[in-house]
Amino acid sequence: MLMRTDPFREMDRLAQQMLATASRPAPVPIDAYRDGDHFVVEFDLPGVDAKSVDLTVEQNVLTVHSTRERSAPEGAELIVGERQYGTFTRQLFLGDALDTDRLEARYDAGVLIVRIPVAERAKPRRVEIGTGDSQSEAIEAHAQNAAPAHA
Repeated sequence: MLMRTDPFREMDRLAQQMLATASRPAPVPIDAYRDGDHFVVEFDLPGVDAKSVDLTVEQNVLTVHSTRERSAPEGAELIVGERQYGTFTRQLFLGDALDTDRLEARYDAGVLIVRIPVAERAKPRRVEIGTGDSQSEAIEAHAQNAAPAHA
């Protein structure tokens, strides 16, 4: 039999169960980082069947929605129930600098990995800087072409 000594763990579990309802699903922990020309988000979904994961993007809002059923058989007496189950969801607001049309996702070992390319317009680029001499020459050439012809 399992023995526990942390008196606050049960209160935390009860609070989580009370706050995570169908109207307020449990949050999904994430890591997000930039890897070169991609923005990567990793969602922890341990024990979730890949078929229950729903990933959508609408107007730069990425939504992950999934469910996990309790694994104990019907009628079993639950001795310790610390694992979360039920509905899980997470929404991320994505910036315009990401190309959501080319988003890629894969699910492996309880982690949903979403890779979103950085849009071409948002990538750093080198800008040529003109010198004062070339600016003056361009203005002089324009003035000469615009001057009226004398008869």
